Amino acid sequence: MRWGAAVLLVAVALGAFGAHGLRAHLDADALEVWHTGVTYQFYHGLGLLFLAGSAARLRPSTVRWARRMFLFGILCFSGSIYLLSTRDWLGTQVLAHYIGPVTPLGGLLFMSGWAMLLFAPSYSNDHR
Repeated sequence: MRWGAAVLLVAVALGAFGAHGLRAHLDADALEVWHTGVTYQFYHGLGLLFLAGSAARLRPSTVRWARRMFLFGILCFSGSIYLLSTRDWLGTQVLAHYIGPVTPLGGLLFMSGWAMLLFAPSYSNDHR
């Protein structure tokens, strides 16, 4: 639950920073890209809370691996989007070539985490 809460806390802060702190520095397209990163961070922060609430019905290894997929997905997907959306403002255009391929990797990590949950066998506490 703490991972989910931490991810959501940071998502709220980054959302507010985008809405108020970056408005004067980024164009509308870049702000929309930033917002996409925040949105996916929010979804997967909620996914982490879902994992915490479902842990009793899932194998510990499933919870652990899905959590890793979500966390690394957030880092890769949302993190790369934050960097890409601010590259003109930060003067890091040269990094776009290297950061760009990280975004779809993050998406694959997200999908992997959800697929793990989709196909995970569930069981009650009696079978532990």
